[in-house]
Amino acid sequence: MKHAVVIGAGVVGLCAADALLRKGFRVTVLERDAKPGDGCSYGNGGLVVPSHFEPLAAPGMVAMGLRFLRSKESPFGFSGLPGLEMASWMARFALAGTKAHVERSAPVLRDLNLASRALFEERYGELAGGYERLGELMVCRSAASLAGEAHLAEKAKGLGLKTEVLDRAGLAQFETQIEFDAAGAVYFEDDAHLTPALFMPSLRRSVIEAGADVRDGAEVRGFCVKGGKVTTVRLGSEELAADEVVLAAGAWTGALARLLGLRLPMLAGKGYGFTVPNPPAMPKYPAILVDGRVAVTPMKDGLRFVGTMELGLPSEPTRNEARLRGMRRAIAETYPAFRSIDLTQLPAWAGLRPCPPDGMPYLGRPNRIGNVVIAAGHGMMGMSLGPITGELVAQVANGEPTSVPINLLSPDRYG
Repeated sequence: MKHAVVIGAGVVGLCAADALLRKGFRVTVLERDAKPGDGCSYGNGGLVVPSHFEPLAAPGMVAMGLRFLRSKESPFGFSGLPGLEMASWMARFALAGTKAHVERSAPVLRDLNLASRALFEERYGELAGGYERLGELMVCRSAASLAGEAHLAEKAKGLGLKTEVLDRAGLAQFETQIEFDAAGAVYFEDDAHLTPALFMPSLRRSVIEAGADVRDGAEVRGFCVKGGKVTTVRLGSEELAADEVVLAAGAWTGALARLLGLRLPMLAGKGYGFTVPNPPAMPKYPAILVDGRVAVTPMKDGLRFVGTMELGLPSEPTRNEARLRGMRRAIAETYPAFRSIDLTQLPAWAGLRPCPPDGMPYLGRPNRIGNVVIAAGHGMMGMSLGPITGELVAQVANGEPTSVPINLLSPDRYG
């Protein structure tokens, strides 16, 4: 029986472990954190988003980022002093932000998200606590942002996705459980949501019960490579033999790849979030507050708000109070019900999203290492793309054709 070592016990790593077990592999999962549960797989917005078919690197994003840099409370900024690695990433990001890149990428991201949604429903239905396919609202406070989202809705229709543009009155009639101060919204019918705090522990237990050896506090220190393949994974003084190695360590995957002589340009996009256990109003539908870049998800444990993108090198995440103030302001401006409660009293979470410069995940085998599969760089779609990424990892490791084409996701695309 072949032994697969999966590095990373977030949603991507655990879904990969699950899919590999189903293919007959013996699986060991290595997690650097001694107490998993604080990473992006647990603190995210729980959204499954076929609507997010445009990569982060798109026309106009550089200009938008420069505007956001004017304010410390904006939803975008940098963490730490920019150095050569960050400057190189930004140059690649700017070069990738073309119409042609978006047109190539959109069908791939759509197909990945739809395939992942199907797996949530068909394979993980009993584990995915709070899962509902209700769609998602892109809520716009200004007429300009509503016009932009309406344009995106037309692109979505061209990709076969279902959308509806709602003006102020239409939004009030559509979402009756909470009041908005907004010009309108675009409804994306194909989206879904779940509660990560329920799904992740359930997925972990399921993988362990299926036979995986999941080790916490197991930080990888290096690899032994012979004949173009990894033979062992080094954990301090222990050498763990491996037939297949999966790098699914989120924002730290780039550093692991460098130990193998691989180049995966990637920054950590810090996000912040908090959950209101007993909100003054609970919306029926998940939403993205477009102007403030805040995701809003009704979950089993309350109403979760997640937002911001603070780019930097991977490090232990710390909170930037200015960004959190900007999030709270965007919430209160959009939801009148939240103007009378003190959101500063809620414990805030911070986590790191792995962000390649072209906004597309790294998924597949690198040419120079014959038994490694890269599965990282999902940005803000780690939860959404976790199940299909796991399935594709297992197909690659087992020498099968992939169910979704992954040529645009090659880990070798930057050399």
